[in-house]
Amino acid sequence: MNDLRVFLEQLEEAGQLRRIDASLSPRFGVARMLAAAPERPMLFTTLVGYPEWRMVGNVVSQRDFFAIGLGTFKEKLLAHLIEALANPRPPGKAGSAPCQEVVLTGDSLTALALPIPRYHPQDAGAYITAGVAVIRDPELGRNLAFHRMLRLDERRFAVRVVEGRGTYNAWQRSPRGLPMAVCIGLPPHILLAAAISAPPGVDEMAIANALAPVETVPCVSQPLEVPAAAELVLEGVLTHDLAEEGPFPDLTGTMDGVRRQPVFELTAITHRHNPIFQALLPGGLEHKNLMGMPREPTIYTEVSRVADCRGVYITPGGCSWLHAVVQIEPHGPDDARQAIDAAFRGHSSLKHVVIVDTDVDIFDASDVEWAIATRFQAGRDLYIFPDRPGSSLDPSARQVEGAKSHSDKMGLDATIPWGADPAAFRRLHY
Repeated sequence: MNDLRVFLEQLEEAGQLRRIDASLSPRFGVARMLAAAPERPMLFTTLVGYPEWRMVGNVVSQRDFFAIGLGTFKEKLLAHLIEALANPRPPGKAGSAPCQEVVLTGDSLTALALPIPRYHPQDAGAYITAGVAVIRDPELGRNLAFHRMLRLDERRFAVRVVEGRGTYNAWQRSPRGLPMAVCIGLPPHILLAAAISAPPGVDEMAIANALAPVETVPCVSQPLEVPAAAELVLEGVLTHDLAEEGPFPDLTGTMDGVRRQPVFELTAITHRHNPIFQALLPGGLEHKNLMGMPREPTIYTEVSRVADCRGVYITPGGCSWLHAVVQIEPHGPDDARQAIDAAFRGHSSLKHVVIVDTDVDIFDASDVEWAIATRFQAGRDLYIFPDRPGSSLDPSARQVEGAKSHSDKMGLDATIPWGADPAAFRRLHY
């Protein structure tokens, strides 16, 4: 079974997993350790106040770790994602349910028994950040998505639900509340699939199963099916009661504000024996990878409609959301300009995009900067798009309450000028 525990064994065999046996508190202690070594996966074996629990973090903080979990190479991750998006496969039915080895309902049901981390002194409280919500839209079917969740008390969480997206729309269509199961402690292929913005009606669980095998089991208290190998499942209803959610650190490393958000009420908690709670440091490398990587296939697909696209990288320096580098093989004078337009169609939150040739390593920021320095002229190769719909994550964008934020966008053509002698622009190698 492809689960988090198998993935941790793979990381350990690769010499990447660090075991922390010293006693640490989920209140700030774990977050400080994760932030101090952001690229190093960590397994915390001793949590103060929670003797039966372990905790992991930073497990997908590098692309190489996704490659390990998916049985491929870092350079082939984009092709692997594109293939899964194009050919989703319904998951299988599990013969057993490891995620239900322990079932808590009724008087034994309390969220206070869970080692939910507190990440930052300025945040609003204990937050679930690596929880994958499973819902069923009344019209479109099953949907997977990440939602941060603030613990309010023993049975309730305030859930950040972004307006206009899958969970929000399903919630709006469910006047009696939306059944929801939040799964914590999952392997990379399910995390990646949940982070993908698939077309309406496409089941992200089927995308996950196309990346690596997934088996599901029915929930014990809600009409939903969840990955059998999850470490922890919170079952309940996303009600139409509202509570304040936030502040909390965001992807950009800045603090997100306070909003009135839907309240999730628990009906059951199930988990494995000797369970592992999965933490995700807000604004850390895991957060960035899970935000940015799933948008690369959509950019690639759009650019490929107008140019010979060879690669896409949404960069960590751009918060893994606002900046991208797109590699093309130009076959005409307007290919780079068309690639710029297409990149913005492929990821509407994108703010700046750089187009480069195939001799530039898109994963190397110095190589990309070299291409800008030697092949780009602002008067000829800079394209500015004023006042376009942008990302609410960008604190410099123009924010209007109840409407999509707007931003000025920019594309840079850092390819060899069309018609020029390519030899004059090639870097010398010794």
